[in-house]
Parts: sequence; structure tokens; C-alpha cells
Amino acid sequence: MLFDSSIRKELARSFGATAVVLITVVMTMMLIRTLGQAYKGSVSPSDVMLVMGFTVLGQLPTILGLSLFVAIVGSLSRMYRDSEMVIWFAAGQGLASLLRPLLRFAWPVILITAVLALGVLPWSYQQIEQIKTQFQQRSDLDRIAPGEFQESAGGTRVFFVDKDSPSDMAASNVFVVSRDPGKESVTSAKGAHIATVKGQRMVILEDGQRMETRTDDGSVRVTDFKEYGVKVDNDNPVTMQEIAARSMPTKELLGRDEPIARSVLAWRLGLPFAALNFVILGLAISSVNPRAGNSTSLMIALFAFIVYYNLMTLGESWVSADKIGMWGILGLLHGSILVCSTLVLLARHFRWSPRDLLRRSNARQESAQ
Repeated sequence: MLFDSSIRKELARSFGATAVVLITVVMTMMLIRTLGQAYKGSVSPSDVMLVMGFTVLGQLPTILGLSLFVAIVGSLSRMYRDSEMVIWFAAGQGLASLLRPLLRFAWPVILITAVLALGVLPWSYQQIEQIKTQFQQRSDLDRIAPGEFQESAGGTRVFFVDKDSPSDMAASNVFVVSRDPGKESVTSAKGAHIATVKGQRMVILEDGQRMETRTDDGSVRVTDFKEYGVKVDNDNPVTMQEIAARSMPTKELLGRDEPIARSVLAWRLGLPFAALNFVILGLAISSVNPRAGNSTSLMIALFAFIVYYNLMTLGESWVSADKIGMWGILGLLHGSILVCSTLVLLARHFRWSPRDLLRRSNARQESAQ
């Protein structure tokens, strides 16, 4: 009982500290990334903190898995370094006996990881997608600011309105550059006002000139007009069918048979399996070599984590390309790592070594002769 409680207390302290540090680092990285998106016009500046929060929430399954792995490796390495493991081994506790208290501590983390991966992760992606879509598909009228060049939602038009505008519904000295397939046009007008034509909001330009240039032959056509209408709203609102597969609920993904849906589902299911494997792998690789330094085990753990998640990303791309099935990648990747981690743990528990195995094999052959 004392053995179990001491291990779990050590793990709780290490896990909490690691999770706080990783969340802080990820929040900083996501803040910089979101500010970059806001600067490029992909996200509204007023939604930066909201997008950052949803992004960090979507990264929590990965953060929890890494925190659990680092906590196990760091705690056990400290116990090796301070000779506490020698005391436990002398008391009759083998290395495999540590697996039970580790799993007692880790199962709530694995359960939370599964809930986040299967439920919260798609919801956070969906919220981010909706925020970006609402900002990117806002009306072009909302983008127009007096005295500034503003690009339309699709990037096909650039507007300029004079600062000295008579009202919010009218403008003076309007300049519009439009690029369509096969032609480019430059339109200027002395005035403009907003009108609704057949339920569609339009900007009616007044007393202006339009110069249209063909990109294929370079011909130019200049037209003077008294009134000219420019449609500014988007006719194609985003539907739920157009949302990316990563933002689809897990229940919806289960009913789909497309490769992209199976790849996203394989990633979500793989996160809790990875957290479970990290428990066994962390116990298997935890040790301290005085000649190699105290941080060797942590470096090995971080390297193993990077390789593991890169393999998960590679497996997701394979499933998306229909090169392998969802259950195939789950069994091949996570199953093989589980088997290898268990074998390494058993080898360390029973103190197997290639030399001992060779001696036993030779002894059996000699006895058989």
C-alpha cells in the first residue's frame, strides 16, 4: 500500500507540473500562430483569444499523453537516481509490479484523453471553422473602410472609398479593381450608394468609367456609364457538408466510408491507445546511467514521443490515401508498439540479456547431447 501511494503521489506532482508547462508553451505558440492568421486576414482580431482557446482545447489529448509519458519517465528516473528503486527491488518488488500503480494513476488520464479526442476535439475544430468561415464570408460591404484599400472575400476585387463619404449608405470617389477569368477591369465612379435588387445587396456606382482588359489578346474596352451595379454579397453560404472532416463529430465519421473520414477516425481512436502505450513504454525505458547524465531518459522519451506521433501522422495519411485500412493501421502501429513495450518490460523485469539467452540455449543443447 505504501509502495502504491508513494508512486502515485510522485506521479501526480510530476504530471501536474508537466501539464502546466506544456499548456503554457502551447498557448504561447498558438497565440503567435493566431496573431499571424489575424494579420493575414484569416481570423478577426477580436476573435484571436477565442480561436486560441479552442485550438489549445483541441491539442489537449496530445498534451495529456505527453505529460503522462514525461511524468512516468521523470519520476521513475528520479527514483533510480536516488536509489529508491533499489530499496523497492530489495523489498521484493520487481519492475513489472510498478505497472499496477502506474495504471491506477493513468486510467483517468486515458479516459479523459478518449473523451477529449472523440468528443471535444471535433467540437473545437468545428467552432474554429465556423469562426473563420463567418469572418471570411462576411459581406464585402463590411470589409470596405473609407480611405483604405480592402480586398473582397474571394480575393477577386479590391475596393477603395474616399474618406469624405456623405453617409454610411453612400460614398464618393469609389475605385474598384476586379479580376475575372480571362479579363481584368478597373472601375471608377464619382459616387455610389447601396441598393437591394431582387433580394441581393448591390453597390450602384454613379457617373463613372469602366476599363476592361482581355488577358488573352490584350485588347482594351473603355465604357462610360451613368449607373453600374456591382454585386458584393456571397451567394454560397457554408453548409455543414462543406466543413472539413476534422470538424465532423465522431458519430458522423462512423457512418462514413470515405478514406478521409476513416483517417480522421483512426487518429482520434489512436490518441487514447497512444496514452496507454506511453504508460508501458515509459516504465520499460526508465533508467538512469550515471555516465550519461540525468536527462538521458527524458531525451529518449521525447524522441520516442516524436517518432510515435510522426508515425501516427504517417498512418493517417496512408489511410487517407486508401493504402491501408483504419483497423489495419491501429493494429499495426499501436499493437506493435504495445507488444514491443511489453517485451522490453518483461526483459528488464526478468533480467534477460542476449548473452544469458545464448548461454541457456547452449546449455540446453549440451544437456540434450
